[in-house]
Amino acid sequence: MNNVKNVFSIKDLENLSGIKAHTIRIWEKRYNVLEPMRSDTNIRSYDIKNLQKLLNIVLLHNYGYKISKIGTLDQEQINKLANDIISEKSAKTHAISTFKMAMMNFDQSLFFNTYNELLSEKSFREVFYTVFIPLMQEIGFLWQTETISPAHEHFISYLIKQKLLINTEKVQILEPTKTDSVFVLFLPLNEVHELGLMYLNYEILLKGYQTIYLGESIPTESLLDLKNSYEKITFVSYLTVEPNQEEIDNYIVDMQAKLLENTNHEVLLLGRMTQFITSKTLPNNVHIYNSIEELSNTL
Repeated sequence: MNNVKNVFSIKDLENLSGIKAHTIRIWEKRYNVLEPMRSDTNIRSYDIKNLQKLLNIVLLHNYGYKISKIGTLDQEQINKLANDIISEKSAKTHAISTFKMAMMNFDQSLFFNTYNELLSEKSFREVFYTVFIPLMQEIGFLWQTETISPAHEHFISYLIKQKLLINTEKVQILEPTKTDSVFVLFLPLNEVHELGLMYLNYEILLKGYQTIYLGESIPTESLLDLKNSYEKITFVSYLTVEPNQEEIDNYIVDMQAKLLENTNHEVLLLGRMTQFITSKTLPNNVHIYNSIEELSNTL
């Protein structure tokens, strides 16, 4: 593991582990499970070893071990018990925790080893749904709360993108088996959160459709070249931060006028910003989905 120096507040530990700071303090005081550093003003801080130990403790605790029992174990015993847990639920939790550790340490080897272990038991699709999607949701929260830096987020996102591209290429070389629609995938102008869209591209290809993947920050006007090239286009977009709440209804109206009017085309939208679309601006050929899985199940 790389020796990247990281120091965390107790609030950071709460965000990374899902355990309330108050509970962490109780565990620390009663059972000596962590060894914080203290400033001259007696403010606690924690190093990467403390974070790793806490994540393993949470895994054991979720699996039924009492914290009083865990408190009697040394680091080596805790690590061994964590590694011995093999139930599907715990394996998922442990994988997410391990990927977090890989992210915090910028440790590519740990990422690849954990991914390969998962892939030996699950399909790529299962890994993405059960581990990568929850992981990215957690990472989004950690970024928002400034527990991690953009460097951490970009590091882990890039590695996941690599795996997506490798698996996408495997199905992209196959001839489409469904020809009733061509899927065009893009993100709106200034939207750069691409992982969800990339995975949708993989899912749609897996279903046998042809896709045209355009990626991030595409102005609506740039899609006009495609409008008349195909009889039926299904445009797919993932709205995470753009368009913003004030602009999103106008964005839908503009898309309807430029891309959909007098055509057989349709638009499928998902992402956090879709909650701000008002029903009165939603044409019949624009559909909103709450999750990747929900959209995928309709194909």
